[in-house]
Amino acid sequence: MGYRAPVEEIGFLLRHVVGYGDVAATGRFEAAGTDVVDAILPEAARLCEAVLAPLQRAGDLHPARLENGCVRTSPGFAGGYRAIAEGGWVSTSADPEFGGMGLPQTVTTAVNEMMGSACLALQLAPLMTQGQIEALERHASAEIKALYLPRLVSGEWCGTMNLTEPQAGSDVGALSTRAEPAEGGSYRITGQKIYISWADNDFSDNVCHLVLARLPDAAPGTRGISLFLVPKFIPGPDGTPGARNDLRVVSLEHKTGLHGSPTAVMAYEGATGWLVGEAHGGLAAMFTMMNNARLGVGVQGISVAEAATQAALAHAMERRQGRSPIEGGTGAIVDHADVRRMLLTMKAETAAARAIALACAVAADMATATGAADWKARAALLTPIVKVYGTKAGIRVAELGVQVYGGMGYIEEAGAAQYARDVRVTAIYEGTNGIQAMDLVGRKMADGGEAASRLLDEVEAGAEAARAAQPDLAQRVWDAAETLRETTEWLAAQDLSERFGGAVPYLHAFARVLGAHFLLKAACAEDAAGPRTALAAFHIRRLLPEHAALCAHAREGTAGLYDIAPEDLSA
Repeated sequence: MGYRAPVEEIGFLLRHVVGYGDVAATGRFEAAGTDVVDAILPEAARLCEAVLAPLQRAGDLHPARLENGCVRTSPGFAGGYRAIAEGGWVSTSADPEFGGMGLPQTVTTAVNEMMGSACLALQLAPLMTQGQIEALERHASAEIKALYLPRLVSGEWCGTMNLTEPQAGSDVGALSTRAEPAEGGSYRITGQKIYISWADNDFSDNVCHLVLARLPDAAPGTRGISLFLVPKFIPGPDGTPGARNDLRVVSLEHKTGLHGSPTAVMAYEGATGWLVGEAHGGLAAMFTMMNNARLGVGVQGISVAEAATQAALAHAMERRQGRSPIEGGTGAIVDHADVRRMLLTMKAETAAARAIALACAVAADMATATGAADWKARAALLTPIVKVYGTKAGIRVAELGVQVYGGMGYIEEAGAAQYARDVRVTAIYEGTNGIQAMDLVGRKMADGGEAASRLLDEVEAGAEAARAAQPDLAQRVWDAAETLRETTEWLAAQDLSERFGGAVPYLHAFARVLGAHFLLKAACAEDAAGPRTALAAFHIRRLLPEHAALCAHAREGTAGLYDIAPEDLSA
């Protein structure tokens, strides 16, 4: 069985669970009602199922390679990318002034999930470009917008982001790439960048790099960072790619997974670039692209979770071992209790993570459409939760998928192991999951926990509304929200060090409660008790209880973390 896009499930969440109707009711997005979305998603699904999904194994078995300084992509990737670009799927949310569809980020999030499930390695290319489009729309000069955006939006050109250096990973402020003023308002960029996703390809006319660098008068640390647009080919006034710029791909990394996605070491040797945004304000501009990518990377985890779940379920329904333990069973391993437990866990984790991601996208769209501070705060709060929980769900679900396959899961030909290898990096790039959790309890709780409290008010109100239909499940969700509220208040009263010590378990506790809330809401939206109700019950009764242990863990703060010296850890 090949990949089948979950169009009906995504549509159900948009209509009944995450409040997409509020987005469509705004003046900004009034042309993107549910009828429009219902027409768009099946078209994206057809692309993913028929064109992209067949490329999944090709990208793994035939990695991108570097030949004579040029990247040669995996078989079929060029055609797959052209299908993405020609269908307008690179630019669903881009400004119509430059050729984009102008659709809400929620729609892009749904489409990106399907593309990532079909072929994650290729989906990374348009994801990088989408982030660059948003950064240029918000921060670039009118001249840069006019020259670059139409070509990025059309997919003729691709975009990347260049932050990391050998000595400057999570500590971006340690970067040393230099930018020297040059003729005509341009700059000469010199330095090395590493881990650059899709730094080059053989299917677009140009590759445009957003590069963080320091001007000669830059202050130390993050305050002295500026952002520059550095194209592979310097375009003429009419946009025709001209002379090759002074930059090159030094090498491609040999990675655990995502073999079809080239990850490069880049050298800039006096390359010509142009300032984006204000001098020394580069990090703020780059954060536009990074926040877009953090939501996108969380969705990548969900993409893999969905694909791995579909594959594991198909195998479990076909593989026969032993006698069926249930009356009327088929004899396939799906009849066995532990296999059923794994499959339900996979389904519940995927469904919960998807709902949280779509709710985050809705909040971002509402913030864009209304400018309301509460919506901005909600989107900001949910972004690190989506990134961490989405990627962690992908990793856990992919690992369970291997287990469902049994011995065949450990054999590469089955394809189950590829999901586990491909998704693992998502917890690392675009800000490690630990750093995302620190962001949640740090900057996102600088308001004393008010944004978190408002979200928990919503969870408790949802539980109250569900009491008539699902009294037991509603009470469990309400109780969990109260426990999380108490932990939130405790964390908000601590210094940053104590918060950081409990950040990761706190974020996972928050995700557990939000997942339960959305699945309960989905259950109540069913016409009658059915699969969504059963899935909500599984999540709330079996997975949600983890929140209590996670909250207890979070409230330990740094206690005991420094009691054993590093040299004694090996004893």
